[in-house]
Amino acid sequence: MADHHHGSHDHGGHDHSAHAHGAHGHSHAPANFGRAFAIGISLNIVYVVLEAIFGVMSGSLALIADAGHNLSDVFGLLIAWGAMWLAAKPPTSVRTYGFKRAPILASLANAIILLIAVGAISWEAIGRFFQPEPIASVTVIWVAAAGVLVNGFTAWLFASGSKDDLNIRGAFLHMAIDALVTIGVIFAALLIMWTGFDWIDPAVSLIISAVILIGTWGLLRDSVMMAIDAVPSGIDITAVRKHLESADGVEEVHDLHIWALSTTETALTAHLVCRNTDPKHLLASLPEELKHDFGIGHTTLQIETAEAAENCHLRPSHVV
Repeated sequence: MADHHHGSHDHGGHDHSAHAHGAHGHSHAPANFGRAFAIGISLNIVYVVLEAIFGVMSGSLALIADAGHNLSDVFGLLIAWGAMWLAAKPPTSVRTYGFKRAPILASLANAIILLIAVGAISWEAIGRFFQPEPIASVTVIWVAAAGVLVNGFTAWLFASGSKDDLNIRGAFLHMAIDALVTIGVIFAALLIMWTGFDWIDPAVSLIISAVILIGTWGLLRDSVMMAIDAVPSGIDITAVRKHLESADGVEEVHDLHIWALSTTETALTAHLVCRNTDPKHLLASLPEELKHDFGIGHTTLQIETAEAAENCHLRPSHVV
């Protein structure tokens, strides 16, 4: 991989060696979740149509409004699915990483959509404290119950990937939160039917808004951090640095960067200052160790001699 490690002073004595182990780590996602997206989107479109029809037939503005809200879920799922499809496309000479960042942007978009929904629900709830609306009819409760099943089942389809992939987590949260909202609607409607207290409906809505806000905040934070190339939340950069520094022959580590290539793939670049020993073993072993121990699948290491490191403008003493 690298036969001239120290003598090429015209290149600053550097050896650039890129390891892309695990570069296909994200490509299993479409096989796992393509069907989940297709089923989820189809179910939600059918439910939106039925909800709109029952809304018109029963004269329920709440059902028609909820149909509009569920339509936003369809768009949320389409955004996440489209991003997953784009991420699987091969790189080109212009887009050398392909569209791997598309799922990061999709999860950010889904977080923003959910926050807008929180604002809309809260606004509506505050208005209802001052102008209570009639309780939901039995028809509304049954249609809402069907919504819980549709949204709950769709959320379940994405549950297995919600920990490992931020984009899938966005889709999961969208559907799980909707199921929660609809359960709240049913619960509030039943309580009002039993007690006659109209204020229960907006009170439950505000509680639900708070739950959505708490659930969405993590998604928004992680999406923004990924978008600005921060170290992914599950990786301890100090531990990674110590691991590199402890490698045989390594005297110093600088210009260490760790960032998310996509919602499922992490990249690392670093300069390793080595003694006058053959660094081939480092280039062979470190990428595998980083992948195994830290889940970093795309490693690029630059080996430098002490002399080359003195002239490296990215070394801390040289960086202004």
